Amino acid sequence: MTSAFAETRFSILDRSRTREGQTHPEALRETVEFGRLAERWGYHRFWVSEHHSVPGVAGSAPTVLAGAVAAATTRIRVGTGGVMLPNHQPLVVAEQFGVLESLYPGRIDMGLGRSVGFTDGVRRALGHGKGDAEDYFDAQLTELLGYFAGGQHGVHAWPAEGLRIPAFLLATGSGAQRAARFGLPLVIAAVSGEQAMVTAIEQYRAGFRAGPGGDAPYVMVSASVVLADTPEQARRLLMPEAWSAAYSRTRGEFPPLRAPADIEREVMTDRQRGIFEESMRGHIHGTEDEVLPALRSLIDRTGADEILVHTSTFDRAARLESHRRLAAAVGSTELAAGVSGRAR
Repeated sequence: MTSAFAETRFSILDRSRTREGQTHPEALRETVEFGRLAERWGYHRFWVSEHHSVPGVAGSAPTVLAGAVAAATTRIRVGTGGVMLPNHQPLVVAEQFGVLESLYPGRIDMGLGRSVGFTDGVRRALGHGKGDAEDYFDAQLTELLGYFAGGQHGVHAWPAEGLRIPAFLLATGSGAQRAARFGLPLVIAAVSGEQAMVTAIEQYRAGFRAGPGGDAPYVMVSASVVLADTPEQARRLLMPEAWSAAYSRTRGEFPPLRAPADIEREVMTDRQRGIFEESMRGHIHGTEDEVLPALRSLIDRTGADEILVHTSTFDRAARLESHRRLAAAVGSTELAAGVSGRAR
């Protein structure tokens, strides 16, 4: 086991990305199989995400998909990264997680976020308006957590009531302070740059109050990590997601992943090229000799208790191999048992 990572858990977030020529059902089945492999390799958690009306992402119903992954596994924790609470009624969310925890006791995580739809049309279809307000999200979160503690105004979220399901808050910027205020573990990424992320983490720890998530702060840092035989091979694996980002921000649609060779032949506009190059930065990638020191440095700078790895690429086999190699390199098989006294 790599002693440098003995106190750090490693987990996976999968967005059920589609590849060019692949159907949505195929992508969802791949997610379930990926969950089985993640358990075999010793990862601590396997989370799925929520996206709506996005051609390149099949994962639109995270609690349903999490149930399929939990049914296909036996030990790994399974959850959502996350359920976007503004899209749902808190009562229904509590009921869904209550069902999951009842079926798979001790293995379910409730990751929650506040992002809304990708386009105006999607936001309208999801009924947005008041849900965009900060105070409304606080009210939703309070109501949701309250259902697990007991009934509210004569309403009971069976079978959730009385269950202890770990709740995590996906947040950036001021959202980290919300996680501290509610006493919840924080899930954060360097969306606005690493320094902004580090500052948000420091504010979270400084303002943390004991709550449903425990007596001490807990930080899960989400990071894109790719391992390959050479730095150039690893860089090529990042190209499909970077091109999808460039395409979506210039065409208004997030497409399925394309092969790197096809992207290299693409004639990009200046704006697309700029977005593409920007999207290629900020990843941890390369061989073990490059990735492990970079991960150690990230953990040292953030004090992360856990790393939530997310990687999307066209080459499915190379992606799986990257996760297998990472698990072997950081000793995830032993880490899966966790460290007592921290968030589950």
